[in-house]
Amino acid sequence: MMRLQYPVPPSKHSCHTLIFVESGSHKMRVGYEDYETIANEIIVVPAEQIFSIRNIDNTHHGFICQFHPDILIGKFGSREMLNDFDFLKISGNPKTKLSSEDIPLITTIFNRLQKEYTDTKYADLNIVQTYLIALFYEMNKNSVKSSKPISAAEIITNKFKELIHLHIKTQHQVNHYASLLNVTPNHLNKCVKTVTGKSAVKWIDENILLEAKYLLFQTTLSINEIAAQVGHEDQSYFSRFFKKHEGISPIQYRKMIDKS
Repeated sequence: MMRLQYPVPPSKHSCHTLIFVESGSHKMRVGYEDYETIANEIIVVPAEQIFSIRNIDNTHHGFICQFHPDILIGKFGSREMLNDFDFLKISGNPKTKLSSEDIPLITTIFNRLQKEYTDTKYADLNIVQTYLIALFYEMNKNSVKSSKPISAAEIITNKFKELIHLHIKTQHQVNHYASLLNVTPNHLNKCVKTVTGKSAVKWIDENILLEAKYLLFQTTLSINEIAAQVGHEDQSYFSRFFKKHEGISPIQYRKMIDKS
Protein backbone atom coordinates (compact mmCIF):
# COMPACT_ATOMS: atom_id res chain seq x y z
CA MET A 1 0.00 0.00 0.00
CA MET A 2 1.31 3.45 -0.78
CA ARG A 3 0.18 7.03 -0.98
CA LEU A 4 1.79 9.46 -3.37
CA GLN A 5 2.08 12.76 -1.55
CA TYR A 6 4.71 14.72 -3.44
CA PRO A 7 5.36 15.33 -7.14
CA VAL A 8 8.08 13.22 -8.75
CA PRO A 9 10.56 15.21 -10.91
CA PRO A 10 11.81 13.81 -14.24
CA SER A 11 13.15 10.37 -13.33
CA LYS A 12 13.93 6.98 -14.81
CA HIS A 13 14.77 3.56 -13.44
CA SER A 14 16.41 0.38 -14.69
CA CYS A 15 13.24 -1.44 -13.58
CA HIS A 16 9.68 -1.31 -14.86
CA THR A 17 7.45 0.83 -12.58
CA LEU A 18 3.79 -0.10 -12.12
CA ILE A 19 1.28 2.08 -10.24
CA PHE A 20 -2.19 0.78 -9.29
CA VAL A 21 -4.50 3.58 -8.16
CA GLU A 22 -7.19 2.46 -5.70
CA SER A 23 -8.46 5.95 -4.89
CA GLY A 24 -7.66 9.50 -5.89
CA SER A 25 -5.77 10.41 -9.04
CA HIS A 26 -2.51 11.80 -10.37
CA LYS A 27 -1.22 13.30 -13.60
CA MET A 28 1.85 11.79 -15.14
CA ARG A 29 4.10 12.41 -18.11
CA VAL A 30 5.61 9.28 -19.66
CA GLY A 31 8.12 10.24 -22.31
CA TYR A 32 6.35 13.08 -24.17
CA GLU A 33 2.81 11.83 -23.51
CA ASP A 34 0.56 13.07 -20.68
CA TYR A 35 -1.79 10.78 -18.76
CA GLU A 36 -4.24 11.13 -15.89
CA THR A 37 -4.63 7.96 -13.84
CA ILE A 38 -7.73 7.60 -11.68
CA ALA A 39 -9.16 4.97 -9.33
CA ASN A 40 -9.15 1.39 -10.64
CA GLU A 41 -6.51 2.11 -13.26
CA ILE A 42 -2.95 0.86 -13.62
CA ILE A 43 -0.18 2.73 -15.39
CA VAL A 44 3.18 1.19 -16.32
CA VAL A 45 6.43 3.03 -17.00
CA PRO A 46 8.81 0.80 -18.99
CA ALA A 47 12.40 0.49 -17.77
CA GLU A 48 14.66 3.42 -18.74
CA GLN A 49 11.68 5.54 -19.83
CA ILE A 50 11.71 9.07 -18.40
CA PHE A 51 8.61 10.04 -16.42
CA SER A 52 7.36 12.62 -13.94
CA ILE A 53 4.31 12.81 -11.65
CA ARG A 54 2.38 15.92 -10.68
CA ASN A 55 -1.10 17.07 -9.59
CA ILE A 56 -1.52 14.35 -6.97
CA ASP A 57 -4.99 14.13 -5.42
CA ASN A 58 -4.88 14.21 -1.60
CA THR A 59 -6.95 11.00 -1.45
CA HIS A 60 -4.40 9.10 -3.56
CA HIS A 61 -3.89 5.50 -2.37
CA GLY A 62 -2.81 2.33 -4.09
CA PHE A 63 0.25 0.23 -4.83
CA ILE A 64 3.55 0.90 -6.55
CA CYS A 65 5.64 -2.01 -7.77
CA GLN A 66 9.05 -2.04 -9.44
CA PHE A 67 10.50 -5.12 -11.08
CA HIS A 68 13.45 -6.00 -13.29
CA PRO A 69 12.71 -6.55 -17.00
CA ASP A 70 14.12 -10.09 -16.71
CA ILE A 71 11.60 -11.11 -14.03
CA LEU A 72 9.54 -12.94 -16.67
CA ILE A 73 12.52 -14.96 -17.85
CA GLY A 74 12.70 -17.87 -15.46
CA LYS A 75 11.05 -21.03 -14.27
CA PHE A 76 7.51 -20.04 -15.21
CA GLY A 77 8.17 -17.51 -17.96
CA SER A 78 10.15 -16.94 -21.14
CA ARG A 79 11.59 -14.12 -23.22
CA GLU A 80 8.84 -14.71 -25.80
CA MET A 81 6.26 -13.92 -23.11
CA LEU A 82 7.46 -10.31 -23.06
CA ASN A 83 5.80 -9.82 -26.45
CA ASP A 84 2.40 -10.59 -24.91
CA PHE A 85 2.34 -7.43 -22.81
CA ASP A 86 2.01 -4.24 -24.83
CA PHE A 87 2.14 -2.03 -21.71
CA LEU A 88 5.75 -3.07 -21.02
CA LYS A 89 6.90 -1.66 -24.37
CA ILE A 90 8.05 1.90 -25.01
CA SER A 91 5.63 2.06 -27.95
CA GLY A 92 2.70 0.53 -26.06
CA ASN A 93 -0.28 2.02 -24.23
CA PRO A 94 0.84 2.28 -20.57
CA LYS A 95 -2.66 2.56 -19.07
CA THR A 96 -5.10 -0.22 -18.17
CA LYS A 97 -8.60 0.43 -16.83
CA LEU A 98 -9.78 -2.48 -14.68
CA SER A 99 -13.33 -3.79 -14.67
CA SER A 100 -15.11 -3.66 -11.30
CA GLU A 101 -15.38 -7.46 -11.10
CA ASP A 102 -11.60 -7.84 -11.49
CA ILE A 103 -10.64 -5.31 -8.79
CA PRO A 104 -10.79 -7.80 -5.85
CA LEU A 105 -8.51 -10.28 -7.65
CA ILE A 106 -6.04 -7.58 -8.72
CA THR A 107 -5.95 -6.20 -5.17
CA THR A 108 -5.34 -9.71 -3.79
CA ILE A 109 -2.37 -10.16 -6.14
CA PHE A 110 -0.82 -6.87 -5.00
CA ASN A 111 -1.40 -7.76 -1.35
CA ARG A 112 0.26 -11.14 -1.91
CA LEU A 113 3.27 -9.53 -3.58
CA GLN A 114 3.56 -7.05 -0.72
CA LYS A 115 3.34 -9.85 1.83
CA GLU A 116 6.12 -11.77 0.09
CA TYR A 117 8.44 -8.78 0.44
CA THR A 118 7.47 -7.65 3.93
CA ASP A 119 6.89 -10.93 5.81
CA THR A 120 9.94 -12.87 4.62
CA LYS A 121 13.64 -12.15 4.88
CA TYR A 122 14.22 -13.09 1.25
CA ALA A 123 11.45 -12.91 -1.34
CA ASP A 124 10.84 -16.15 -3.25
CA LEU A 125 11.34 -15.09 -6.87
CA ASN A 126 9.29 -18.06 -8.12
CA ILE A 127 6.31 -16.77 -6.14
CA VAL A 128 6.91 -13.18 -7.27
CA GLN A 129 7.23 -14.24 -10.90
CA THR A 130 4.05 -16.33 -10.76
CA TYR A 131 1.97 -13.51 -9.32
CA LEU A 132 3.38 -10.92 -11.71
CA ILE A 133 2.59 -13.13 -14.71
CA ALA A 134 -0.96 -13.60 -13.40
CA LEU A 135 -1.25 -9.83 -12.90
CA PHE A 136 -0.04 -9.06 -16.41
CA TYR A 137 -2.50 -11.46 -18.03
CA GLU A 138 -5.32 -9.97 -15.95
CA MET A 139 -4.24 -6.53 -17.18
CA ASN A 140 -4.18 -7.84 -20.74
CA LYS A 141 -7.75 -9.04 -20.32
CA ASN A 142 -8.77 -5.50 -19.36
CA SER A 143 -6.73 -3.70 -22.01
CA VAL A 144 -8.66 -1.92 -24.75
CA LYS A 145 -8.23 -3.89 -27.95
CA SER A 146 -8.65 -2.22 -31.31
CA SER A 147 -11.28 -3.78 -33.56
CA LYS A 148 -9.18 -3.13 -36.66
CA PRO A 149 -5.88 -4.86 -37.44
CA ILE A 150 -2.71 -2.84 -36.90
CA SER A 151 -1.49 -1.22 -40.11
CA ALA A 152 1.96 -1.56 -41.65
CA ALA A 153 2.58 2.13 -40.86
CA GLU A 154 1.76 1.53 -37.18
CA ILE A 155 4.10 -1.47 -37.03
CA ILE A 156 6.95 0.57 -38.52
CA THR A 157 6.22 3.52 -36.22
CA ASN A 158 6.17 1.35 -33.09
CA LYS A 159 9.48 -0.25 -34.05
CA PHE A 160 10.90 3.21 -34.74
CA LYS A 161 9.91 4.37 -31.24
CA GLU A 162 11.59 1.34 -29.69
CA LEU A 163 14.77 1.93 -31.70
CA ILE A 164 14.93 5.63 -30.78
CA HIS A 165 14.76 4.64 -27.12
CA LEU A 166 17.70 2.26 -27.58
CA HIS A 167 19.94 4.45 -29.75
CA ILE A 168 19.06 8.08 -28.98
CA LYS A 169 22.37 8.74 -27.19
CA THR A 170 24.39 7.92 -30.30
CA GLN A 171 22.16 8.03 -33.39
CA HIS A 172 20.22 11.11 -34.47
CA GLN A 173 19.79 10.53 -38.21
CA VAL A 174 16.55 9.33 -39.79
CA ASN A 175 18.68 7.43 -42.32
CA HIS A 176 20.08 5.24 -39.53
CA TYR A 177 16.65 4.19 -38.27
CA ALA A 178 15.31 3.69 -41.79
CA SER A 179 18.23 1.37 -42.50
CA LEU A 180 17.52 -0.68 -39.35
CA LEU A 181 13.89 -1.00 -40.44
CA ASN A 182 14.76 -1.80 -44.07
CA VAL A 183 12.72 1.10 -45.44
CA THR A 184 13.63 4.37 -47.13
CA PRO A 185 13.90 7.53 -45.00
CA ASN A 186 10.96 9.05 -46.90
CA HIS A 187 8.78 6.01 -46.24
CA LEU A 188 9.72 5.99 -42.55
CA ASN A 189 8.88 9.67 -42.21
CA LYS A 190 5.56 9.19 -44.02
CA CYS A 191 4.59 6.31 -41.69
CA VAL A 192 5.55 8.18 -38.52
CA LYS A 193 3.79 11.36 -39.65
CA THR A 194 0.61 9.46 -40.57
CA VAL A 195 0.43 7.60 -37.25
CA THR A 196 1.60 10.29 -34.81
CA GLY A 197 1.19 13.62 -36.57
CA LYS A 198 4.88 14.35 -36.01
CA SER A 199 7.85 13.80 -38.31
CA ALA A 200 10.58 11.27 -37.58
CA VAL A 201 13.03 14.15 -37.03
CA LYS A 202 10.65 15.69 -34.49
CA TRP A 203 10.51 12.41 -32.56
CA ILE A 204 14.30 12.19 -32.52
CA ASP A 205 14.70 15.81 -31.39
CA GLU A 206 12.10 15.41 -28.63
CA ASN A 207 13.84 12.34 -27.26
CA ILE A 208 17.21 14.11 -27.23
CA LEU A 209 15.63 16.98 -25.30
CA LEU A 210 13.89 14.62 -22.89
CA GLU A 211 17.16 12.89 -22.03
CA ALA A 212 18.97 16.24 -21.72
CA LYS A 213 16.32 17.64 -19.35
CA TYR A 214 16.52 14.53 -17.21
CA LEU A 215 20.32 14.86 -16.95
CA LEU A 216 20.08 18.59 -16.20
CA PHE A 217 17.55 17.91 -13.44
CA GLN A 218 18.87 14.73 -11.84
CA THR A 219 22.65 14.96 -12.22
CA THR A 220 25.49 17.38 -11.55
CA LEU A 221 27.09 16.69 -14.93
CA SER A 222 28.50 19.72 -16.71
CA ILE A 223 26.77 21.01 -19.84
CA ASN A 224 29.67 19.64 -21.87
CA GLU A 225 29.25 16.20 -20.28
CA ILE A 226 25.50 16.25 -20.86
CA ALA A 227 26.03 17.23 -24.49
CA ALA A 228 28.29 14.19 -24.91
CA GLN A 229 25.76 11.95 -23.12
CA VAL A 230 23.07 12.81 -25.67
CA GLY A 231 25.39 12.42 -28.64
CA HIS A 232 26.49 16.02 -29.24
CA GLU A 233 30.27 16.29 -29.00
CA ASP A 234 30.10 20.04 -29.67
CA GLN A 235 28.76 21.78 -26.56
CA SER A 236 27.98 25.01 -28.40
CA TYR A 237 25.90 23.12 -30.97
CA PHE A 238 24.04 21.32 -28.18
CA SER A 239 23.33 24.63 -26.41
CA ARG A 240 21.98 26.16 -29.63
CA PHE A 241 19.88 23.05 -30.27
CA PHE A 242 18.44 23.17 -26.74
CA LYS A 243 17.66 26.90 -26.89
CA LYS A 244 16.06 26.57 -30.33
CA HIS A 245 13.51 24.10 -28.96
CA GLU A 246 13.10 25.27 -25.36
CA GLY A 247 13.62 29.02 -25.68
CA ILE A 248 16.31 29.05 -22.98
CA SER A 249 19.84 27.68 -22.73
CA PRO A 250 20.72 24.49 -20.79
CA ILE A 251 22.37 26.65 -18.09
CA GLN A 252 19.24 28.80 -17.75
CA TYR A 253 17.09 25.66 -17.60
CA ARG A 254 19.19 24.26 -14.74
CA LYS A 255 19.05 27.59 -12.86
CA MET A 256 15.27 27.63 -13.30
CA ILE A 257 15.09 24.14 -11.78
CA ASP A 258 17.27 25.17 -8.84
CA LYS A 259 14.91 28.06 -8.05
CA SER A 260 11.77 25.93 -8.21
